[in-house]
Amino acid sequence: MPTIGVVVNNPLARALRGAGVNEVDVAARLGVDPKTVQRWMSGRMPYPRHRNALARLTGWSQHDLWPDLPRPAQPEASADEVRIVYPHRSTVPTDAWSRLFAEAKAEIDILAYSALFLAEDIAASALLRNKATEGLRLRIALGMPGGVHVNDRGEEERIGDGMSARIRTALVGFRPIADAGGELRLHDTVLYNSIYRADDELLINTHVYGRPASHAPVFHLRRWAADGMAATYAHSFERVWGASCEPNRALLT
Repeated sequence: MPTIGVVVNNPLARALRGAGVNEVDVAARLGVDPKTVQRWMSGRMPYPRHRNALARLTGWSQHDLWPDLPRPAQPEASADEVRIVYPHRSTVPTDAWSRLFAEAKAEIDILAYSALFLAEDIAASALLRNKATEGLRLRIALGMPGGVHVNDRGEEERIGDGMSARIRTALVGFRPIADAGGELRLHDTVLYNSIYRADDELLINTHVYGRPASHAPVFHLRRWAADGMAATYAHSFERVWGASCEPNRALLT
């Protein structure tokens, strides 16, 4: 019985040996000369139709048989959008919020129940006010004080009316941003995540039943694809924003 050849380190030769076939068998199955098979086993690249047949025959992928084959461009996987995961919002570096908003060139979106930590952050709130003054589209959607879902969230966290009180305090803190051209609305939705977006960069603060948002994980995402993870959250923001309303002026004083 003819041998497979002397080029035992060639991936194709190893694959054929593992499949229990030699160059005569391969030649007969593919309708080529055995010397052609020997040349393939010595490193010559077969035609595409023969590569497909050899891959089926050996059970090896084409890139395993011929490592130098060019690989097609692969779309970015959803996991590639995840830059950093923080175990809790309190572990996010203090200046990360300012850096996020400072790099925005077109739009900034904030969706939360209160986002009071931002309203009380002098550097971040000043930066947001400046961005609004510069003409960036800046939208902030907070929970409706006294709303059904805001009250439910307060009960979950065992702070009762404390959630509504936080929102009222945050509204006063965000008023200078609204006066500078930012848009401020109120929503009464079940909020599964707080969303902080600056163009294609997002910080997603997940919500956990019975725990304050500061104790829940934060995902830093960078948008790569039109249908990726970041796009899902951006779409969620638009849904809530579309169902929100402007606050009564009395809430801003």
